[in-house]
Amino acid sequence: MNDLPPPVPKLDARRLVDEVNRSTGAGLEFVGAADGGEVGAAFVRWQDGRDGVLTRAAGGVEELRRTAAALDAARGLGLPVPRYQLVTAGGVVQERLPGRAPEKVDRALLEAMIALADRFAGIAPELPVPSMYLLESGPGFCLHESLERYDDRTRKLLGWIHEVGRSEPGGMTGNDLVHLDFHPGNVLVDDAGTITGIVDWDGIGRGDRRFGLVTLRFSAHVRLPGADLAWYDELLRAALEPGVLRLYWAHMALRQVDWSIRHHTAADVTHWLEFAAPTP
Repeated sequence: MNDLPPPVPKLDARRLVDEVNRSTGAGLEFVGAADGGEVGAAFVRWQDGRDGVLTRAAGGVEELRRTAAALDAARGLGLPVPRYQLVTAGGVVQERLPGRAPEKVDRALLEAMIALADRFAGIAPELPVPSMYLLESGPGFCLHESLERYDDRTRKLLGWIHEVGRSEPGGMTGNDLVHLDFHPGNVLVDDAGTITGIVDWDGIGRGDRRFGLVTLRFSAHVRLPGADLAWYDELLRAALEPGVLRLYWAHMALRQVDWSIRHHTAADVTHWLEFAAPTP
């Protein structure tokens, strides 16, 4: 399996701060590397004392500015999303929102996130509709080559993903604001457990906010091992037509299995195959 696509490299936080300072003269102070996350981020401080979070740029400058404008609009409606403080070709500095990653993931947090996602309804500005990547590889994630080259189980899953991609519906529809990685690691909470921020808006799009509920279901499978999530599965079936649920499920199956092949262990690959391969 040496011909597998390479993993996405971890962020060298100090190096990115230096690169952004050299290219912009921003004078950012490196405060520390952010815990968690698959790729990484850097906590930084501006010369005037403002705190920020620096991440590697995902997309071109115009695309990033469009994301910044979309988040400005959402924030104007009261959603707890960050302001982009600096956009460059190499990295993005966004404001550091109050709160911290939740230490405890439970039904109450899931229900709060589900309720929050409802507030994304119909508020998307002119944004592109994100691809599900069921018939072609995505840009650094959702790679078909990983599944094609790994083993017979992943090739079988890829065949099912292609089948879903050729059927109807073939893509996301709607005018909601879409967060493509809506899971507990991308929200912040205060001491009372109230959500104070939603972060990591790479790949923001226009479409169906309920896509985030499927992403959250996959995360809940890991964050709440052994928990009875029948209530959540019933919610998904009530909220989404069968073809739409199948579409979103196929995307998440592709995303999780590809990422596990390239970044984690054989046991992780098996874990996601067992959970994701069957049509829910």
